[in-house]
Amino acid sequence: MSAKSLEVLVIPDRIIEQGTLTTTGRRTAVEVRLPWYRALPGSCIAGAKLSIDGVEAPAESLRWRMNGREFDFSELADETGEWWFPTDSAVLSGELPVSPGREHEVRVDLTLFIPYIIISDTETLHIEEHDIKTMKAVAA
Repeated sequence: MSAKSLEVLVIPDRIIEQGTLTTTGRRTAVEVRLPWYRALPGSCIAGAKLSIDGVEAPAESLRWRMNGREFDFSELADETGEWWFPTDSAVLSGELPVSPGREHEVRVDLTLFIPYIIISDTETLHIEEHDIKTMKAVAA
């Protein structure tokens, strides 16, 4: 099967966990689910973006929490000890002031590397998926 004809199983409409938008006033977080059918190590989480009502959180403020540990994305690049499982939520947070009690449009973009699907001599599959949901923010 060529790289151009490769079809993969992704579940992008389930990335954002409905009803999980929380805010501390300055920092906002949402729970996310793996849009893939198999667990991946932290090193396969290549990046993410968090936007609320069309405003994107600064990249340097983004944090990823899974299995009780928090990472910035540079730390995840070498993380092979922590795994993200399809049945577990991770938490993506960033510096975005959000009003609790109001509905907000939440967008999450994820970039993942799938290490066991080789698409060329030097490249593994990477997927870029996003999800958008509207939900009410709750004070953390």
